[in-house]
Amino acid sequence: MERSNQTVTDFILVGFTKAPVVQLVLFVVFLSVYSLTLVANSTLIILISNDSRLHTPMYFFIGNLSILDLCLTSVYTPKILVTCISEDKSISFAGCVCQFFFSAALGYSECYLLATMAYDRYVAIAKPLLYSQAMSKKLCAFLVTSSFLSGFINSSIITKRTFALNFCSGNVIDDFFCDLFPLVKLACGRKDGYQTVLYIILVSNVIAPSVLILASYLFIIATILRIRSTQGRLKAFSTCS
Repeated sequence: MERSNQTVTDFILVGFTKAPVVQLVLFVVFLSVYSLTLVANSTLIILISNDSRLHTPMYFFIGNLSILDLCLTSVYTPKILVTCISEDKSISFAGCVCQFFFSAALGYSECYLLATMAYDRYVAIAKPLLYSQAMSKKLCAFLVTSSFLSGFINSSIITKRTFALNFCSGNVIDDFFCDLFPLVKLACGRKDGYQTVLYIILVSNVIAPSVLILASYLFIIATILRIRSTQGRLKAFSTCS
């Protein structure tokens, strides 16, 4: 008998392995990395907030990137840790929706923010004399806000369409968190319209920002190569890195 998503009350996360010893090792590794991530990003955010010398567009973007990384890892890592040491591998339907939504929203936002940061470095190197005017506080705030809004709007669309599918192939997710492709594998029925939306989301949130990032750094490299002095090139490379 086919099961629709209306009858699925929870999902089972397969995780990485069923071997208890390996699970314990993974728990220690993930806990260590997660703790380091929390400390490193929190420290960076505090430093940028408290040091007036770091109140520049570049560090403003880096601070927001740290916030995104902090939130993104917190979306699924705690559940991974629980899955590693618990026999209960289930996650509720609502919990899966929330995990899917926030991981996609923050991931998409990070793609846009990385593209914004690449553009910022291009302006800093290609137009250093006009940098402070070109990257004003209002523009920086607008770019960051737009990155977050774009990420959350696109995530709302893909989340709504994904969990409107009929999950008739069981509730076992072959992954360690509620990700897109493992969920699509559980769905049945016509997916033509859904695949179209998926391609649009992929292009607008991953491919387009990647192209912008690549183009920005190509322009940066071309600008650096036109600098005649060795000291100027080293300074430009330092700014870029």
